[in-house]
Amino acid sequence: MEIQLQELIEQIKKDGVAAAEAEAKNIIDTAKAEAESIIADAQAQADKILSDAKVKLEHMVKTSDEAIRQAGRNLLISFRESVTRELNAIIRENVDSIYSSKALCDIIIKVIESWAAREDAENISVILNGNDLKTLEEQLLCALNKKMLNGVTLKASDNFDGGFRIAVNNGRIYYDYSSEAVVDMLSAYLSPRIAKLLKEEQ
Repeated sequence: MEIQLQELIEQIKKDGVAAAEAEAKNIIDTAKAEAESIIADAQAQADKILSDAKVKLEHMVKTSDEAIRQAGRNLLISFRESVTRELNAIIRENVDSIYSSKALCDIIIKVIESWAAREDAENISVILNGNDLKTLEEQLLCALNKKMLNGVTLKASDNFDGGFRIAVNNGRIYYDYSSEAVVDMLSAYLSPRIAKLLKEEQ
């Protein structure tokens, strides 16, 4: 009887240990699976955070590069405009200086001589603004007589500030040497060359 009881106790112990081991193994396997799932989720989240950060960084770099390029373009445009304004001011100052001096009379005479030398030119009219005509009329008439330039008419017009205009063949041919026209012409000629020089210095 004692032997049977002993065997029963041994069997109970054996079954209990086996059950405990099985339960422990099940708990360990479950914990391991949960740990692996947590690690996988954490890794996925870390990968997403890194991926999002990389996309944001690339966007920031691209945006910054574009902003720098745009700032450079704006600076260059501003500089070119500033140079052009200065150039136009210098041209205007020099043209106004020439047109407000005795040189204007000499220029007009030379232009008239050039036109009078052409066989197809007749009825030449020199048009000046009212103030310049009053100032230069006597001097121009004297110079025209000395050069024997006949058939030249002096006229007044207040449609422009300085310089002069030439009308030939009863106004069929018309040339504008007003200060505004000369400044525009010189600016149009010089500005592309200034822009080219600035571009070459980049």
